[in-house]
Amino acid sequence: MNPTRARVLALIAGAPALVRCALYPSGVRVGSKNFTESFIIAEIYAQALERAGLRVERLFNLGSTQIAMAAMRRGNLDCYPEYTGTALIDVLHHAPIPNARTAYDVVAQAFDQRYGIIWLRPSPMNDSQALATTRAISVRESLVTLSDVARAAGRLRLATIQEFLARPDGLPGLQRAYGGFHFREVRTYDIALKYRALLDGQADVASAFTTDGDIASDSLVVLRDDRHFWSAYNVAPLVRREALTVRPDIARVLDAISPAITDDAARAMNAAVESRGEDPADVAAAFLASLRSRGKARA
Repeated sequence: MNPTRARVLALIAGAPALVRCALYPSGVRVGSKNFTESFIIAEIYAQALERAGLRVERLFNLGSTQIAMAAMRRGNLDCYPEYTGTALIDVLHHAPIPNARTAYDVVAQAFDQRYGIIWLRPSPMNDSQALATTRAISVRESLVTLSDVARAAGRLRLATIQEFLARPDGLPGLQRAYGGFHFREVRTYDIALKYRALLDGQADVASAFTTDGDIASDSLVVLRDDRHFWSAYNVAPLVRREALTVRPDIARVLDAISPAITDDAARAMNAAVESRGEDPADVAAAFLASLRSRGKARA
């Protein structure tokens, strides 16, 4: 097990007295889940807080949403990036809400009331589910929207992950919302290989997330959800209310950078790590440096 994750799991399982002591009383404990985008965004938050003069303790690679939320609720973690759709569906067990503002308002109110956790300003970046294809296939099959895919599915091959075939917001949900979506062939792959199947001509459409680095690096086409089936998945900093009370500058710092985290920025950063092997900390530093450069240019 990753040493950092093991340490955090031990903290979560510890006695309430340990929680009250707060191992890092003068710092902000920033966490991440266990995938590239979460590492990068958590690092952006951590470095921005450090540059504002706050001491930061990084507790990255926690694993699932459930582990991160348990750490927050026990007071072992102060802040981590979360997605409105994940909070809505996986934590609150609500139905998907496509409207970004409504989804944010629902999760922000519920988390404040139930858990004492505050959602700061959301980013425009929306890492929602999607279907993607190559530009050549998009032109050949006239695929622009999910309705186009629903109609053409009988002659198309889908590359996806096993989970997509069972989730209510995966293939079963698409079939209910759009009709059709009965593909000529469906093959499942490890998450890192489904795009390779598309590029190698073994598939015509692949399940995707809208900020995947492969979309940018392979110039893929994301097919528009024209019936607004999928929930919004805007990312935002989650912060414990107690941490904000002690360090109100957390909100000022993170609210200032959230608007710059767009779909295009996220895809580019994900591609830098996953395709070019760059370190998430270096990618985050370059992102923050670009914001400072733009600020100076405007001045």
